[in-house]
Amino acid sequence: MATTVTPATLTVRIVATISLAGQDKGFDHSFTVASVTEVVNRIVNIPTSEMAVLVFTATSPGSATAIGLNEADVRFICLTNLDDTNFIQITIISENNNECAHKLEAGHTIMIPISAEGVVDVHDASTTALTVSFDDITSITALADSAACDLQVFAAGV
Repeated sequence: MATTVTPATLTVRIVATISLAGQDKGFDHSFTVASVTEVVNRIVNIPTSEMAVLVFTATSPGSATAIGLNEADVRFICLTNLDDTNFIQITIISENNNECAHKLEAGHTIMIPISAEGVVDVHDASTTALTVSFDDITSITALADSAACDLQVFAAGV
């Protein structure tokens, strides 16, 4: 069966508005991702035990709780903590089991850096930034702080 999905362009826009002493100090930045054919946009209830929210391999596997995407096709990832009180720990795990964690405060959003090759060779969690060896990202996990939180997971791929 042939696909009926027509590739589309994703436009991401980041806007900050603020006026200090009567002067506009905000910014507006946008970028586009061409030829998007796959979008994940779901809200996941994150418990106080770690769970995978996205996994990446060359074959796009998935499970009931973690969405699998082809590592070379991913072009944009954005995670938003929809809770109004608690933070979520976001952990990025690489193919060599290197991990780095980010504290995603209530109401905040994090965009995961992606290259033109997807999540391939974009992550290093070594003990020093002076000797970088970028790995493929294999998964992103989440862990709620003190009570379950809702996490919006948005990812787009080509």
